[in-house]
Amino acid sequence: MSGRHDHVIRPGSTIGVLGGGQLGRMLALAGRAMGYRFATLDPTPDSPLGQIADEQIVAPYHDAEAARKLAERSDVITYEFENVDAGVAAMLMSESYVPQGSELLYTTQHRLREKRAIEAAGVQVAPYREIRSVEDLQDGVAAFGTPCVLKTATGGYDGKGQWVIRSVDEIAEAYETLARAKTELVLEQFIRFEKELSVIAARSPRGEVQAFPVSENIHVDNILHLSIVPARISVEVKEQAERVAARIAESLGAIGLLAVEMFLTADGELFVNELAPRPHNSGHYTMDACRTSQFEQHVRAVCNLPLGPVELLTPVVMANILGEHVAPLLEWMEDEAGLPEEIAAKVHLYGKHEAKAKRKMGHVNLLTDDVEKAIRWVEQSPVWKA
Repeated sequence: MSGRHDHVIRPGSTIGVLGGGQLGRMLALAGRAMGYRFATLDPTPDSPLGQIADEQIVAPYHDAEAARKLAERSDVITYEFENVDAGVAAMLMSESYVPQGSELLYTTQHRLREKRAIEAAGVQVAPYREIRSVEDLQDGVAAFGTPCVLKTATGGYDGKGQWVIRSVDEIAEAYETLARAKTELVLEQFIRFEKELSVIAARSPRGEVQAFPVSENIHVDNILHLSIVPARISVEVKEQAERVAARIAESLGAIGLLAVEMFLTADGELFVNELAPRPHNSGHYTMDACRTSQFEQHVRAVCNLPLGPVELLTPVVMANILGEHVAPLLEWMEDEAGLPEEIAAKVHLYGKHEAKAKRKMGHVNLLTDDVEKAIRWVEQSPVWKA
């Protein structure tokens, strides 16, 4: 990777961010507290990061001229989501300092490349096959049985770009539908998991690695709903999950954050599902519950400062706020009715203008000594009834 082990970006410098969404906003809020300035490239005027950055360049992500302008204004460049044009990232590497490089982007933007890289790190993924034709898919379904999952190799998030094949009758339609994306397809064996877990690891150019505590994640309609920390799993599984994330970060030469999503089966096996080379929704709990937040850690890593300690200060449940939850949340915030005294609610809203259904608008970190009580409160709260 392109990180120079002795190159430190000191506070007072400008961090350029490809992308202007909520991850960039929270990154800048953490970095500003440390004394950094921020510039962003994003196609949306007044984006969440644009609202607090020193400068926003409004242009498409693939606009090489705009990217050069970002480079001119920045001492170091990072990205806040992985679908950044890898070609633009590679161009920036030749004209500025991009410690994360473009290689990890290239790997994680493509499910087949990503799975092969995880396997090369000596870590287990769900059995999979590359699918080039409907005949390949028929053979794969016969081998894996149903259900199994057909995915596009590129694009797709929050459940998009995939089809759970539950019977052989769906093979032709599933292939025809996903093949329209004009990308390679991958078929995965369906893992009957007990829990979905994730670990955010950080690595700096000087080779220091830290893994945050394991998060237990609950999804609704393929969108993250709750992250529970400590995860309700054994100490052995926690330690193994943190080791797996650190090993992948080292093997891939990651700089900055790497989110590693995993499935845990009933017999205690861990399978890595996917990677994200950036801050991650399931790491938002760190903002209020850890000695160092994932966002401060990312700034420290890309600027090659010493990494911060990652210990959990308090158990926490992070609950996402989607578009349909905003109005009831704002109403609830006026008096925090019904919140037990032993739970502290820390609200983070992202400054997005339009509260569309299923759109991530913010999150609430519930700090408590009793995660079960916090989960029950979310289940009963009018905020998430919408």
